[in-house]
Amino acid sequence: MSINYTPLLFLALALLCACGESTNNDKASALNIPELLPRPKALQSAAEWENTQNGYSKMAAELRLEDEQAIEPRITLAKIFVNEARVTGEHGHYYPAALAMLNEALELNHAGPRNPNLEFDAMATKAGVLLSQHEFAAALRTAKEAAAINPYIAQVYGAIVDANVELGNYAEAIAAADKMNEIRPDLRSYSRVSYLREIHGDTEGAIEAMERAVRAGAPGYESTAWAQLTLAGLYERYGTTEQAFETYDRILKERPNYPFAIAAKAKLAMDAGDLERAEQLLDEATSIIPEVGYYIQLADLYKLQGRNEEMKATEREIMAMLQDDVDSGHRMDMEYAALYLDHFEDPSEALRYMESEYAARPANIDVNRMLANIYLDMGDTAKAQEHFIKATATESKHPEVSELRQSLGLASK
Repeated sequence: MSINYTPLLFLALALLCACGESTNNDKASALNIPELLPRPKALQSAAEWENTQNGYSKMAAELRLEDEQAIEPRITLAKIFVNEARVTGEHGHYYPAALAMLNEALELNHAGPRNPNLEFDAMATKAGVLLSQHEFAAALRTAKEAAAINPYIAQVYGAIVDANVELGNYAEAIAAADKMNEIRPDLRSYSRVSYLREIHGDTEGAIEAMERAVRAGAPGYESTAWAQLTLAGLYERYGTTEQAFETYDRILKERPNYPFAIAAKAKLAMDAGDLERAEQLLDEATSIIPEVGYYIQLADLYKLQGRNEEMKATEREIMAMLQDDVDSGHRMDMEYAALYLDHFEDPSEALRYMESEYAARPANIDVNRMLANIYLDMGDTAKAQEHFIKATATESKHPEVSELRQSLGLASK
């Protein structure tokens, strides 16, 4: 793929080429700065894109022209890559790029007099990348190491919350969320409170906290759009589809072409039986970013319509995309399991993927809910009930819990 040279970076590279000292050219060429990929046209008007390009160009120029051993520009580049992964869906490029920059930053910091502030920043950012790659145990260790350096920054407690939630350590997650909100109540803090309330069955409290998160965000920015998307998901599960639909429309008014909202509207259309509208929306979403979930929705739609050739072609794309994530260091066992259970209707293959997931995080309620569904499909009600009990340990009111309880013939609480 060609490199996207923004104006400032192009000037920096031109200056390097004009430099008469070969030793400086040799040093510059030894630097391996991952590229900033061009955004799809539909995402180029987003509020932060110009700042992203300028930030990337400035940090790359600092490394190439001023100090190739500089630590802070590497950390800043890693943060840019993390944000771009979220916005564009190019996980296979950006997460390894972020880790490369962070590992270099940490090595350089260890080689000289250690700067604890830079150490903290790199470790906290790395914990977030590991979370995105579903390396939850490693993320928790890294976040705790960062918190030991500086226990007064809210950001790192967010990573501790998320890692503990994914590992099923819910009491520890609550403690970290309380600490995070004590330090800085903002969009990120309220979002964690919302998720923990939902996990523990307080659906009204979850919605209230996510509404606060949305109000704390700046309109048009990706973080705010993500909070609105999460709020719409809560409305969809525990409120009304009308509330969800209105929220998706609000997102798209503030941040046009936000593909996650477009795909979410496609799901509502599919649920309502409007397959033509659903396909239009999914085609629009997939034209913006290569998010595997959109392709899975398309494959499901083709399956419903009996469009087997298109379904098979889309399934091949899905498998290639999942493999690309795996090759770039992303654990995808649960995604494979969901695909085999729901789309391919092959619970035995789904179970094969879930065995390693369960071994890594046996107390996670989502993992156990998935296993309960798999065993129920396989006709093993004893194992299904065993995992159902673990899935309800926090008294979650997720709709799938009610469906499982009914399927297993268990009394409602």
